[in-house]
Amino acid sequence: MSSDQLLAFEVDCHLFKDCGFQAPSVWSFLFDPIFEVGGVEFNKPMLLALIGTAAILTFFWMAFSKPKVVPGKLQMVAEALYEFVRRGIAREVMGKKGDPFIPLLVSLFFFVWMLNLWAIIPIAQFPVSSVIAYPAGLAVVVWITYMTVTFKTNGFVGGIRNLCVPGGLPKPIYVLLTPIEFISNIFVRPFTLAVRLFANMFAGHILILIFTIATWYMLGTFLGTLYATASFAMTVVLTVFELFIQALQAYVFTVLTATYLSQALEEAH
Repeated sequence: MSSDQLLAFEVDCHLFKDCGFQAPSVWSFLFDPIFEVGGVEFNKPMLLALIGTAAILTFFWMAFSKPKVVPGKLQMVAEALYEFVRRGIAREVMGKKGDPFIPLLVSLFFFVWMLNLWAIIPIAQFPVSSVIAYPAGLAVVVWITYMTVTFKTNGFVGGIRNLCVPGGLPKPIYVLLTPIEFISNIFVRPFTLAVRLFANMFAGHILILIFTIATWYMLGTFLGTLYATASFAMTVVLTVFELFIQALQAYVFTVLTATYLSQALEEAH
């Protein structure tokens, strides 16, 4: 059954009628192409990602295209957001050696945050990062940067030691620890970086969908309306909570990126 068929079915489907509750499923994350350009089909998540990118670029361009000594409101907000990433993440995690990576960290933070925010924006109402391809793509960018900085800073041999041989430990323990460190740094880190973001946004979207659909499904009778009111209240609570989770996941993703880059800049022992 397609998403359009399900939507038509749910319009007339209520509690105490001869129909079952249509819980969110794979159809909630699959979208038909909206348009095609040069043989490339664009669906809703792709379009939201592009619009989000354009919104971020437009915001910072408008704020900093003509910077003033006494900033206006827009420049003041942009500077505060920039300083949050620069001081609260880059400097806090990496110190001054993290300054060259501030543009990357700022871009990651606001891009991830924007992808998440689409979940509570009317009409869009879909977190782009709940599609695994987007967190995975960002994780690949972070992993390539992490590997590049590691080997550029330490050379090939030093880079391998940086990734696999933590210093200051008794030599016999390296027999066990070296393969664990190798697997963790090369494979586990990018995997968990992507899955953590994806799973949180996926779960949050599913929960909001369940209570939103349940609100409509339980309307129609006095008792059902009472249930629907409670379900709607839960939808509001979850939406507010999701606002916090969206910002938190952008922060966590950026902090972990800064942590990996900080390790990459350390000299191998």
